[in-house]
Amino acid sequence: MSSIHVLFVLCSCWINYSKAIEKITSSQFLRDSDSIVSNNGDFKLGFFSPSNTTNRYVGIWYNKVSKDAVFWVANRNNPLKDTSGILRVSLDGNLVLLNGRQEILWSSNISIATVNTSKISAQLLDSGNLVLLARDPVITSGTNGTTLWQSFDHPTDSLLPNAKITFDEYNMKQALPSWKSLSDPSIGQFSLGTDSLIRSQAVVYDGDRRHWRSGPWNGNIFLGLLYYDEATNYANTFVHTNAADRTVDLDYTGAITLSFSHYALSYDGILSEKWWDGSKGEWRFVWKAIETPCDLYGYCGAFGTCNALKTPLCKCLKGFTPRSAEEWKKGNWSNGCVRKETLQCGIQGSKEDGFLKLNTVKIPDLAEWSVGLNQVDCRSQCLKNCSCVAYAYDAGAGCMYWSKDLIDIQEFSSGGVDLFLRLPASALAANGKKKVVIIMVTIIGTAMLVSLTYFVWRWLSQSKDKKKNLLETMNYNTSSHPIPFEELPLFELKKLIVATKDFHHSNKLGEGGFGPVFKGKLEDGQEIAVKRLSAASGQGSDEFMNEVVVISKLQHRNLVKLLGCCAEKREKMLIYEYMPNKSLDFILFDPVNKLILNWEKRFNIIEGISRGLVYLHRDSRLRIIHRDLKASNILLDEDLNPKISDFGMARIFSSKQDQDSTRRVVGTYGYMSPEYAMGGHFSEKSDVYSFGVLLLEIVTGRKNNSFWLDEQSLTLLGYVWKLWNDDNVASIIDPVISDPSIRPEILRCIHVGLLCVQEFADDRPSTSTVLSMIVNDIANLPCPKQSGFSRRLVSSDGESSGLGGANTSSTSDYDSITHLSGR
Repeated sequence: MSSIHVLFVLCSCWINYSKAIEKITSSQFLRDSDSIVSNNGDFKLGFFSPSNTTNRYVGIWYNKVSKDAVFWVANRNNPLKDTSGILRVSLDGNLVLLNGRQEILWSSNISIATVNTSKISAQLLDSGNLVLLARDPVITSGTNGTTLWQSFDHPTDSLLPNAKITFDEYNMKQALPSWKSLSDPSIGQFSLGTDSLIRSQAVVYDGDRRHWRSGPWNGNIFLGLLYYDEATNYANTFVHTNAADRTVDLDYTGAITLSFSHYALSYDGILSEKWWDGSKGEWRFVWKAIETPCDLYGYCGAFGTCNALKTPLCKCLKGFTPRSAEEWKKGNWSNGCVRKETLQCGIQGSKEDGFLKLNTVKIPDLAEWSVGLNQVDCRSQCLKNCSCVAYAYDAGAGCMYWSKDLIDIQEFSSGGVDLFLRLPASALAANGKKKVVIIMVTIIGTAMLVSLTYFVWRWLSQSKDKKKNLLETMNYNTSSHPIPFEELPLFELKKLIVATKDFHHSNKLGEGGFGPVFKGKLEDGQEIAVKRLSAASGQGSDEFMNEVVVISKLQHRNLVKLLGCCAEKREKMLIYEYMPNKSLDFILFDPVNKLILNWEKRFNIIEGISRGLVYLHRDSRLRIIHRDLKASNILLDEDLNPKISDFGMARIFSSKQDQDSTRRVVGTYGYMSPEYAMGGHFSEKSDVYSFGVLLLEIVTGRKNNSFWLDEQSLTLLGYVWKLWNDDNVASIIDPVISDPSIRPEILRCIHVGLLCVQEFADDRPSTSTVLSMIVNDIANLPCPKQSGFSRRLVSSDGESSGLGGANTSSTSDYDSITHLSGR
């Protein structure tokens, strides 16, 4: 899609023609076709319609840059249904918005004792502030007039430089109420507030529940933020002051080095600062409150700490254990942790409690303060108070201590405050013993190195004999594609039993068509994933050996690495490198986990999968057709790099072979190409189709095989195709990656995805062409044709009965789908 076309899509909802006026009075109205521009030309007041709606609103936005950011909306809860609206000064001196029936949809709602409306006007200042001014001598004393009302006192979801929010004891949670959705500016579920008028912090509320917090203000910065960049950081551009009249002002001065900046609270609860990058013509983030799940309030529960750079994200503080071990293993950390041993404070004859230092953390919520204490006195006071469970000291904030559960702790690489956690003496002693153990282990390990070398040499000698007998054990003919067993290690069954704790259910990672997959840990500490052939599996020795044949000959950074196999007695197992972030579907389709998948990471995953496919189809020693490419077969390493896995159904093609066919159609509902699902024909282009489905799932965050649009029986592919033809495809982009600055790249990926899922194989690009279109900004991509399987067929009783392509008049051709081998 060309850049001109993208710009048209983004801006088509705006009025192209408008007449500029200078001010609004009782006789000079602002009509739907009019606008007011500030004297410096930076801001514009006018009527607009958000995307995907014809409702009309009065708003303010930057005049010289992209119009996809509206900072203030007058009638956000009461839209105009047509273009008949006018904004004027009423007879009582208020600024009002009227519809065609002269009904008031919005008003400044002020009371003036004596009114001369001829002296009252509304103007848009150079700051973007809409003000209602009175110049009548009866009600004004200055030559410039008195400000009767201003939009800066009534912000919607955004805050412009030099604006402020004032909180008092009656209004602490209702600032910057978010939009309800991208197309609906009415008040949504999120708002900005504070929780104290003394030691204040910024809090984003989800209704009455905390969604995110900044940590307390220490007079210079917020203590709960990671970075402190003086030029652009939130903490330096948001000046937080305590007023003498029991109010708190949040003043946004704006970063001096940035032009056209603003704060906004998005409809999905993310507070951020953006600025306009004129060189690139796009909005860019200065700072975002929620970058990872760790930024969500209390993500790891009480006495749990979160680290976005580690896997798993959550762990219990030292001296604590999960409240529910079962839920903790499932990744549900919200129940938090409980203390292993009680504190000894007050127990006669017991050793004194001590403190464990936790470096550079986001301090817990609900702190209490002791005024006038230094760090030594702060520690002493906490130790004397039996209810004190932790303390911290900051030069600006002073002495902080906690007597309740420690909630919302996050580990930082920089910034933050040192937290001192109170523990019983026994727990601190155990921590000291661990250091001694580490030293001893190092000495012993060095002494054992020579012995270990000998045993490794001996084991390798013995394993050669076992490898010779493997083919007879498997009764498998590998004459056409011999397995290099001299390069493929064999694992002993007894060692795998130990590594997986006898294949205990707590180590089970998942289940596939091959059978269950277990996490294991070898004697040397290496973590592995063990695929164990199930007796009830529809697959057997052929599929087992097929995967060994295929994957043993492949080496690529985007393919999962086979470490070895095991074939003893009736057991058949494959041993792979362990992927700590599990599979793509585990993260992509989870509403919380997906927050770590920003566009940069998603694009890296898309590119990595396409490079892996190019290797399989074109660059490896063998030409491999995967036949089961899907989100659950894309594993993610610790850096979220993708690895294609599960080659049990893969086929090896000769150098001159383009396609093949089978009577046994295997694969996964929603990912199979039409020619494969209906006729058993597969080729490189059938993998391209599966990749296209996967690409669209990554961009939208939606599952194709569970997507359902009731009115039109559309699949995800059909819905994206429809939105593409309506020039509205941007509306289905996952809100997590809805930043307008990256939208052209996202739209290009959607374009490529639609090319990949075209109904006929000959129309689809090759994998090498797909990769080129993804990594290069090609101006004129081919126009995609109708997607295959774009509709779900619906029976007479309204039940979904399968998938339909471009022509859905007949259902008989789709009967073969009921005979799929489930994966």
